[in-house]
Amino acid sequence: MNRFEYADSRLISVETYITRERNVRLYDGDMKTTFEGGEVILTSHRLLWGRPEDISQRRMCLSLPLRYIIFFEEENPGPFSFSRSKKVILHLLDDILDKMPGPAAYSSNNYIKLSFKEGLNSPFLTHLSDALTNKAWERVPLLANTNCTQNEPGNSKPLPVIKTRTGIIGIERSLQEKQKATDESISMAFQDLRKLMEMAKDMVSISKTISLKIREKQGDITEDETVRFKSYLMSLGIDDPVTRDAYKSNNEYFRQLAKQLAKILEDPIREIGGIMALTDVYCRVNRARGMELLSPEDLLNACRQLAPLDLPIVLRVFDSGVMVLQARSHDDSVVIESVAELLREKGSITAEELAQSAGISILLARERLAVTEKYGKACRDDSIEALRFYPNRFLEEDG
Repeated sequence: MNRFEYADSRLISVETYITRERNVRLYDGDMKTTFEGGEVILTSHRLLWGRPEDISQRRMCLSLPLRYIIFFEEENPGPFSFSRSKKVILHLLDDILDKMPGPAAYSSNNYIKLSFKEGLNSPFLTHLSDALTNKAWERVPLLANTNCTQNEPGNSKPLPVIKTRTGIIGIERSLQEKQKATDESISMAFQDLRKLMEMAKDMVSISKTISLKIREKQGDITEDETVRFKSYLMSLGIDDPVTRDAYKSNNEYFRQLAKQLAKILEDPIREIGGIMALTDVYCRVNRARGMELLSPEDLLNACRQLAPLDLPIVLRVFDSGVMVLQARSHDDSVVIESVAELLREKGSITAEELAQSAGISILLARERLAVTEKYGKACRDDSIEALRFYPNRFLEEDG
């Protein structure tokens, strides 16, 4: 931040306005600063930052000469970042001795970040690259004392509010710019498509290998193949997740979210026996949604809409307080009979043993045993060793 100078928010006579971006925050290295919610204005010589009201009233703002910028790059947010804002890193020269006063006298960082809260307009980086390449300050330098120069009559001009062109030439240039932006967007889309196709090829290859080994009953699937196969499956998520900002009211948001939950969870819940713990639902749904993560409150409110909307899955709360999503076709009597049959075969069973036998979580296994006990098909023995359930002999033997 010590490379910035205080300056008037008007252009110098030799300076050319290029473009501007709104709702931008400044970082000193990786540290947030109090300079947020401002506008960044790119000119042929400088990068100006100021709050909208200051710029409209031609007050003081922050000025960074482009000659201080060595190069710039877009920040890679990484796989665990949930921020929607785009950041650009500007790598700067070492401390400048002849600079004007600014917001900071010293900084240990040799780079700053521009955080674009409303997203980054792709032509901005193109304009910035062109300005750094053209180096207009070498052909027509600004005077050393920028502030004094701006206050002299006839030597400064206000920033343009709207950039307009008239005539056929202006229309042609505008169409060319739109075509260029469209071409860039299409190029980026095809890059993503190529990545998806490459990933799909790898996934198909691994799935064929696994299917072949299972068919041949070799059972020697390597750990690396399993991990890679799971990673590809986890990367495939919901293509159009429901988000809050797409709806005017919370009620409509929760209803649409409930419909999407039913759509993606109906088959997985049926495959595991008709019940899925809400904690498992939370992990599965957020993994599928990618960066559009749900809060626990939003998930719970959406689940409460499943029954009123008559969807194929509903929210169920057990006597213990455990919450699950359950298929409407799920029948407790079938589960009770299967648990009672298992108790008769084994003589006794714990929740851990039932979980391993049925391929479900220990939490759901404990609830199945509790429901079986509630309907008189099991008895419990709570000892130091473990909580163990036995068949209810009182119902099977004559007194």
